[in-house]
Amino acid sequence: MGNLIGIMGSPGSGKTASLRNLPPDQTVYFDCDLKGLNFRNWRGSYSRENRNYFALNRPDQVIKGLKCIGTDEAYSHVKYVCIDCCNNLMVSEEMRRSKEKGYDKWTDIAQYIWDLVEIPGLLREDLTVILVFHTQIEHTDDGYEFIRIKTNGRKTEKNDIDSKFNWLLHAVKIGDKYMLCTTAHNSTARTPLEAFKDEYIPNDISLVLDVLKEY
Repeated sequence: MGNLIGIMGSPGSGKTASLRNLPPDQTVYFDCDLKGLNFRNWRGSYSRENRNYFALNRPDQVIKGLKCIGTDEAYSHVKYVCIDCCNNLMVSEEMRRSKEKGYDKWTDIAQYIWDLVEIPGLLREDLTVILVFHTQIEHTDDGYEFIRIKTNGRKTEKNDIDSKFNWLLHAVKIGDKYMLCTTAHNSTARTPLEAFKDEYIPNDISLVLDVLKEY
């Protein structure tokens, strides 16, 4: 059973930057925004030639790649797969199929995202899949406001994919510091019991991975 980590946050909150300290020789990065990474000298570490960076915005291709990495001996050295960000996979698929009538495309989009949160659990146990999402604000009938993973379409929303994560970090900026929120603070963020003493930790996924080894 592979590991699954989610990072959610608004644009500019440090989601991609939190991945900067992953070891490139053990990581495969799916750039679904097609805009490159936002930390210094990333091109020296990640490239298609190195077989660790792929700019793709087609969910079927990303899912195929994820399955390959998790099962093919040629990728046994890979310990981390980053998919950044999942929302652009949904939007890109929606735009490609914008002229389609009916509900098939919404069913397919919901299935793609469901697969992304389901498949990691079926892969080898030394693999950690990190899914990056944008956030949305929701309001309950009694006026309560909370933040959750942003989804496209009612079918995806009904899947309640936030609940599929034991490790769901909320990237935020507090003053001049970028942080990861580790527990529900008007949001669906969560980490396992007693994983962290602090509600906010530095914006570095490697800190989370160190703790993950204990679970």
